[in-house]
Order: sequence, then structure tokens, then C-alpha cells
Amino acid sequence: MESIWRISFGRTGQYVDRILRGAKPADLPVQLPTKFELIVNVKTAKALGLDVPAAILLRADRVIE
Repeated sequence: MESIWRISFGRTGQYVDRILRGAKPADLPVQLPTKFELIVNVKTAKALGLDVPAAILLRADRVIE
């Protein structure tokens, strides 16, 4: 799976390129994300006193222990 960050930075670069070539930012279309990534940091959740439900952990794309 391609990194969500790589996709986002690629789109940002395309917007910057179009603006530098003279396009008005107000004329550029709004692009909404098409992919979402759920990352759960269990260690931080425990440090905050939060219990992460098993259903969330199962749905997570990545779990940080």
C-alpha cells in the first residue's frame, strides 16, 4: 500500500506547481482525501489512561505498541 503521506505530498506538489505557473489558488478545485489510515498508539493511550477497544485495534491499519 502506498503511503498516505506520499500521496498527500504529491498532491501538494501538484498544487504548488500549478500556482507557480500562474494559476490562481481560488480557481483550483478542492480535493478531498480518498484514502484514510488509522494508526493507534497503544502505549500513549495507556499513558493517558485510555483503553482502546479491541474493535478499534482490529480495524487499525497499524498498531504501535
